[in-house]
Amino acid sequence: MIPITIEGLHKKFGEVTALAGITLRIEKGELFFLLGPSGCGKTTLLRHIAGFYMPDSGKILFGDDDVTLVPPHKRNTGMMFQSYALWPHMTVAKNVAFGLEERRMPAAEVKKQVAAALESVQMESYADRKIAQLSGGQQQRVALARALVIRPRCLLLDEPLSNLDAKLRLEMRNEIRRVCKDSGLTAIYVTHDQKEALSISDRMAILDGGRIAQVGTPEQVYRRPLSPVVADFIGETNFIQGKVRSREGAAGFVETESGVFEGVFADPNWKPEPGEAAVLSVRPESWILAGSRAASNSIDGEILDSIYLGELAQYRFRAGAIELKIVEMNPHLSARARGHRLFASANRDDVVVLKP
Repeated sequence: MIPITIEGLHKKFGEVTALAGITLRIEKGELFFLLGPSGCGKTTLLRHIAGFYMPDSGKILFGDDDVTLVPPHKRNTGMMFQSYALWPHMTVAKNVAFGLEERRMPAAEVKKQVAAALESVQMESYADRKIAQLSGGQQQRVALARALVIRPRCLLLDEPLSNLDAKLRLEMRNEIRRVCKDSGLTAIYVTHDQKEALSISDRMAILDGGRIAQVGTPEQVYRRPLSPVVADFIGETNFIQGKVRSREGAAGFVETESGVFEGVFADPNWKPEPGEAAVLSVRPESWILAGSRAASNSIDGEILDSIYLGELAQYRFRAGAIELKIVEMNPHLSARARGHRLFASANRDDVVVLKP
């Protein structure tokens, strides 16, 4: 269990800047996610931590050890790839044992550690099976056992669940978190699946254009995005353009063409002047539909259409020139017919004011 520190990491491929001064600290025992749109630098950063790429400048520390120029096989990291990279001609036990045998470990100790690793992922009864006899989820468990058996300093996961179906992804994401926490491992996980990151990460970093846009817990990133890029990438949101009327502390007022909204300024370092452009981010589930106007943050409009999904319904709602997506839990569609005029309101804490 070690912390991982990244200091001012730069990397260019030709004229393309892949990493532009990444500085980040991942605490020991933390399950940390790297997210962002395609080409943002998340996989490049993971490959630097693994040692597959050397940076143009900057440092990578495992605990107090500078491993920036240390080759991959000497960093003692466990790695799980999108493709499982298992040997089909070997049994489950032989696949897991490979890394230990390469380290010239005595056979008795290899057998003992392989058994423990397979038990940790609940695959001990499959030790003598060939890889082709396993399901996708079982193969992924073997890949996880193989990464864990060498007792790595940290575990690196590069979109490990993208080849599994939805049910198996849900099962394996919980299994990965359980194993990491039981083992006390520091783990860094690259994914494009936002639900995966929100459901099992301790903290996450959103990357954009080779830079870190935001670091925080799932709740911090979802409820208090620091920019429209983050708000748009993590979950869904409605953007409403406006101008700052005033700011007092963390809260303030923004004037839009549909009225004045009171909201929370997510970025404490942004000190806008009155009249400065701003954008409001309001999540679809934050809107409340009612037949009368609320005391604040309320706009009137009409239902354009609805999709009923049982436990929730999704609406398209138009208020003047603004079109919103609204999600309602436990809906009663009889009061939400197309063309029905209603008021949509949002609590102040659910309205995030962002710099455009």
